[in-house]
Amino acid sequence: MLGRRKKTQNELLEAEAAQAAEAQQQQPKKKLPEKKGVPTPRRKEREAARKRPLVANDRKVARQRERQRVAEERAKMRRAMETGEERYLPVRDRGPQKRFARDYVDARTGIGEWLLIIVLLFLFGSFVMTEEARAMVAFSLWAVMFAVIVESWWVGRKVRQGIEAKYGPGSLEKGVRFYAAMRSLQVRRLRLPKPMVARGEFPS
Repeated sequence: MLGRRKKTQNELLEAEAAQAAEAQQQQPKKKLPEKKGVPTPRRKEREAARKRPLVANDRKVARQRERQRVAEERAKMRRAMETGEERYLPVRDRGPQKRFARDYVDARTGIGEWLLIIVLLFLFGSFVMTEEARAMVAFSLWAVMFAVIVESWWVGRKVRQGIEAKYGPGSLEKGVRFYAAMRSLQVRRLRLPKPMVARGEFPS
């Protein structure tokens, strides 16, 4: 009788413990209290937050993209300097009149393109020259510089005449004559954009 009663009591205790555990599992979880004073986001705001790309907000990625874009533009510009492609040339070199001025200057042989070489030869040669020889060379150098100034004016004039003959009187754009004169002072191999015509191939 005593053994049976102990067994019954143990079964009752186990059954009560099992019911308590089951009831605890079935209880709903408590929600955290919402912060007071914070407005509940609207539906449109929640949808916009979900659709907003995360990459665009990353400043590091944006800077990398900008650097990549600038590098690509520079590469295109360098190729245009070699090939003369009008689309990617710098603004100062764009336009049919600038192209005409470049072709005219590149087709001729002038004194101005040798001015830099002449000046360098005079500077290095002055170390071994006598005073009389140095004075004579300096006088000759001034004469060459005067000839270059006259030639630059002449080049600008011829470019103006050629452009007005091709595009009509008064069609010359501002700065084209100066553009042609400055290009005539550069060594042919160092000119940018690169010459697209051979010597003697003047534009029509």
